[in-house]
Amino acid sequence: MNKNILIAYYSWSGNTKRIAEFIHQEVGGVLFEIEPETPYPLSYQATVDQAKREIKEGYKPPIKGKVENMEIFNIVFIGTPNWWSSIAPPVATFLTQYDFSKKIIVPFCTHGGGGQGRIVKDIKKLCPNAQILEIFSIYGSDNRNLKEKISSWLRKIGVKE
Repeated sequence: MNKNILIAYYSWSGNTKRIAEFIHQEVGGVLFEIEPETPYPLSYQATVDQAKREIKEGYKPPIKGKVENMEIFNIVFIGTPNWWSSIAPPVATFLTQYDFSKKIIVPFCTHGGGGQGRIVKDIKKLCPNAQILEIFSIYGSDNRNLKEKISSWLRKIGVKE
């Protein structure tokens, strides 16, 4: 398997970013932070209200930056917080900006108790011609054996030896 790896993620609180950085340490590749043009509010409740509304309406906010040479990546890790059982709206925007046909998508998420929700299903809907590997899902800022959990998952899905 050719390992041209992209690790793209959105992180509001920093938890998903931490997972992305651990994955990067394990497999290398290129890190890309998905950032909305207009950041979400710093207030948790204001972010909850805005994100809930965006997900309900299917809104995909504009995001900053672009991945140069997306065609060179054949494995794309996609990191998102679980927001109301779905991907964060900036991640939905990212997934609709590129053609993921024949690419391998490796989802990972952080959550506050909702597990993986329908994240894999929602990614499949946006990227129907991609191969989706098993998701890595972890509760919030759970740091217990985090590197070992990530390393074990990467070996299980065949991305790391």
